[in-house]
Amino acid sequence: MIKSMTGFGRCEIAEENRKVTVEIKSVNHRYLDVSIKMPKKLNFFDASIRNLLKEYMQRGKIDLFITYEDNSENNVTIKYHPEVAAEYLKYLNQMSEEFGIENDVRVSLVSRYPEVFTLDDVEIDEEGIWRMLEKAIRGACEAFVETRIKEGENLRTDIIAKLDHMLEVVDFIEEKCPTIIEDYRAKLTDRVREMLDDANIDDSRIVQEVTIFADKICVDEEMVRLRSHINTMKSVLIAGGSIGRKLDFIAQEMNREANTTLSKVSDLEIANRGIELKTEIEKVREQIQNIE
Repeated sequence: MIKSMTGFGRCEIAEENRKVTVEIKSVNHRYLDVSIKMPKKLNFFDASIRNLLKEYMQRGKIDLFITYEDNSENNVTIKYHPEVAAEYLKYLNQMSEEFGIENDVRVSLVSRYPEVFTLDDVEIDEEGIWRMLEKAIRGACEAFVETRIKEGENLRTDIIAKLDHMLEVVDFIEEKCPTIIEDYRAKLTDRVREMLDDANIDDSRIVQEVTIFADKICVDEEMVRLRSHINTMKSVLIAGGSIGRKLDFIAQEMNREANTTLSKVSDLEIANRGIELKTEIEKVREQIQNIE
């Protein structure tokens, strides 16, 4: 199977008072580029999340969105800092003595001073959160991979159809080229006969000119290589796997052979089919860019 680099997956896990929602989407990219957006309290899971994603994808621009809700009643605890309160009282008493004023400090007043009381988050249950988070990420990844596989199969079907059409064009060019040489020989012979006014024609000279012409327009090697590249690409597509880069290289070689063919041919019909080849190759290259 092959995978497209375009995909989407979502999974939501809810247990007791906690809920994790994970969404993944991607577009094509030369390498694996992961962007993660999640609450700050989950940042220490960043490396684990990235390692987990690599089990499901090799290439693509990946955007991962994580939301985490904890509706537990005891999310925070109040913490009393007596040493801070003692410092405040010490200096308040000192002020009372130095300035000869009544010390009317009450507990309610001291309690409002900074850092006497603080609200601290309850110690995070890292193991429990990671268990939920991993389950949600894997669920989203599995849905994500399914969409990639489905799109990848559609791409494979379409590319193979284009490759089959390209083989038909190659067949046409291979069949047409010999007739062009024969037509050239006949036209050259007629032209020489007219110029010499039906005098004896030097057949060896005609053969030499036809041979030179044939060498100039011969695209046999290009067609053989192009046919080989087309069949190789079909085999790679059928084999599947992470083949995007390999297919891109083959497409470049196919384009090179098509360009060489167009530079050699002078026949209008073959030139048009050569342009058709280049158009199909370009369409294939565009689709290959979206294969993982």
